[in-house]
Amino acid sequence: MKTLDFPLPDDVDALKALVRAMAEKAAYAESLESENRDLKALNAAADERIARLTSILKALERNRFGKRSEKLGAGAAAEQQAFVFEEIETGIAEIKASLDKAGSAAKQKRAPRPRKAFASHLERIEVVIEPEVPPEHQGKEKIKIGEDVCERLDVEPPRFRVIVTRRPKYAFKAVDVDGVIQAPAPAHIIEGGIPTEALLAMIAVSKYADGLPLYRQEGIYARDGVELDRSLMAQWMGRLGFELEPLSEHVLLRIKQGPRVFADETTLPTLEPGAGKAKKAYLWAYARDDRPFGGGDPPMVAYRFEDSRSGDCALRHLAGYHGILQVDGYAAYHRLAGPDRGEKALLLACCWAHLRRRFYELHVAGSSSLATATVERMKDLWSVEDQVRGLTPDHRSTARRQSSAPIVAELFALWETELALISEKSKLAEHIRYAMERRASFELFLSDGRIEIDSNIVERAIRPQTITRKNALFAGSDSGGRTWATVATLLTTAKMNGVDPFAWLKQTLERIAKGWPNRDIEALMPWNYAA
Repeated sequence: MKTLDFPLPDDVDALKALVRAMAEKAAYAESLESENRDLKALNAAADERIARLTSILKALERNRFGKRSEKLGAGAAAEQQAFVFEEIETGIAEIKASLDKAGSAAKQKRAPRPRKAFASHLERIEVVIEPEVPPEHQGKEKIKIGEDVCERLDVEPPRFRVIVTRRPKYAFKAVDVDGVIQAPAPAHIIEGGIPTEALLAMIAVSKYADGLPLYRQEGIYARDGVELDRSLMAQWMGRLGFELEPLSEHVLLRIKQGPRVFADETTLPTLEPGAGKAKKAYLWAYARDDRPFGGGDPPMVAYRFEDSRSGDCALRHLAGYHGILQVDGYAAYHRLAGPDRGEKALLLACCWAHLRRRFYELHVAGSSSLATATVERMKDLWSVEDQVRGLTPDHRSTARRQSSAPIVAELFALWETELALISEKSKLAEHIRYAMERRASFELFLSDGRIEIDSNIVERAIRPQTITRKNALFAGSDSGGRTWATVATLLTTAKMNGVDPFAWLKQTLERIAKGWPNRDIEALMPWNYAA
């Protein structure tokens, strides 16, 4: 038996008090033990819920942001899944908050964790909270020995304001009426209208860059007591499209000056005049980005609105271009590389990501071991690309000939052997024929370091327009579609160059209103923006 290492009191009352204290201590210990059991159970359940939500979130992130060949769904289904991201993150945060509250009594105060500093350009509002001086220290001199500093991110909602412009008139004494003077009225994009160039820029960026259609903007502004009818804003956007069209044309001209152009297209439903229903129209995208092969020219994208998906559209858009065209397998582009075009024929480079996606579908379905082997082997091609990104064309082509060419040769030999052994009507045979018929275009990247292995550059450029299209449902008219293409060309190009699209557009509209000369249009390009 363990002996006590302190003497017991002889006084009965003191002994009773000691027994009561020990009983309270034992009860408190038992209470803590019960709380710990409850916390452990709560933690276990929460960990399980967090793990389940996190796994779903990671799957959705792979589906939305991973290589498109690895996506679980496609098109509208994939876009729909994107909307559950915030709800899952909110669910995880709610669980963690409940854990923090439940365990707050038992937890020690943890040391603050380092976090990324806020951008230096943000305004700092200093708030100093002085401690209350205890009565016994009133009147004594305080010596500051340190301080705790924390930064929190704050925001003031955008505020509407009215710019009141006064232009006084003056007359000179003893002078006839010709002596009256007045400053000229400042020029504006919407002459005689109510919007400033800043308001026009905000509406345009919200619609064409942030996917906020005009009917939603109308409701948001109404909360501030500002009535801006969507039809009026639509008229303003039409005027912007007219004013910015020369800039959009210049972007496409600059794109065609590059050695390599990416092309893609997506649907843009558009209201049909008099029919009251949407017709299928298209938004064509042409992108240039020379940075992967060490080029110094800025990245850019140009959109063009068309009623058709015919190859005639691409022929018209790319008139005068004689370089490399990187595309998916859409047959319309092959017209630009046909032998009948002679010296005007383009050099067509096919996208390996589109090819990989075809085999990946069979791989995830578990219906073809060859498809699985193909997908696994193709991973090494992208590993090489990670190593050569940003190098000169010569360095890229040398590395590809050494590392990628044997993989490509192995794949085509494997497909050719397998094609003779499987049904001609199978999906696998269809995908193999797709590759074999375009072999020269798929192999072109091995010998030309300017070519990318995939056309993801233009796919990333066109993706924001699919989101805007989903939110807006359709373009209001053909002219609305052309305005969409014009404004989106410039705003997306600004974002590709790391430029704030609102700041650029506001400055550009102000310059255009003041009569910026067409001969200096290059200075208005987003990549030349200077605040």
